[in-house]
Amino acid sequence: MKVELHCHTNISDCPLSINEVLSLALEQEVTHLAVTNHDTTKGLEDAIECGKRVGIEIIPGIEVSGFDFERGRRVHILGYFIEPGSEAIELVCQPLVEKRHQASNEMVERLMAAGYNITWERCLEIAHGGTGVYKQHIMQALIEVGYADSIYGELYKKIFNRGQNGEPPGIAFIPMKYIDAFTAVKIIRQAGGVPVLAHPGQYRNFEMVPELVEAGLQGIEVWHPLHEKKDEEMAKELANEYDLVMTGGSDFHGAYGEKPVLLGSKNPGIEALEALKLRKERLSV
Repeated sequence: MKVELHCHTNISDCPLSINEVLSLALEQEVTHLAVTNHDTTKGLEDAIECGKRVGIEIIPGIEVSGFDFERGRRVHILGYFIEPGSEAIELVCQPLVEKRHQASNEMVERLMAAGYNITWERCLEIAHGGTGVYKQHIMQALIEVGYADSIYGELYKKIFNRGQNGEPPGIAFIPMKYIDAFTAVKIIRQAGGVPVLAHPGQYRNFEMVPELVEAGLQGIEVWHPLHEKKDEEMAKELANEYDLVMTGGSDFHGAYGEKPVLLGSKNPGIEALEALKLRKERLSV
């Protein structure tokens, strides 16, 4: 059995629909697939039904965009076996989804004012069917008119630069106010889900693990395309110390991914999925 526990669709920032993702899953012999779009449960019920039609078990999930305010770092929390349409999640995450979309609108306005020949209408067309426009959709619009030939190339770094290490921020950089990471864990639990720390090596979240465990964290993503060996080892150590489920996933975004990955390429094994199901049962008691 091949398990994929971190996958996005065109509901958030992947260009592929659930049916297109499932076609790839069949090609890669993925048997269990978690749909973990950013800050929304939209499309999960449909994904479950589509999965049944092709013989793939869909795990309803989410990836909540949180923040470690003490250390000034982003923190993403994955949620597994959540209730689609959960009021707890919608109340907290829907404002974040709307803010992201509004920020993208402002990004495009700034780019247009700077002379870039793109339109907000085209960005909306590219993001059609999802929860809003992401930076990847803006980059796709820029690629279409010849300003770049890849999503994460020099232009992306130039216009979306956060202004770190003494550099001024890019013209399209707009800071987002994310929710507290502890709140992210809390709402996943309230939605009946199992919260797992996503790619801690990417955002350097290892120091926060003890605090997140106290808040109700149940797992940690060990295997991820952006993790180096030392990140995997650190995640494993913390998992053993705090009795966390060790998970993994390709963080699939299709052509919008930061690096090319195959769906199911970071297979954590059926043991990880069974461990998550067991935590789900324990938390429901």
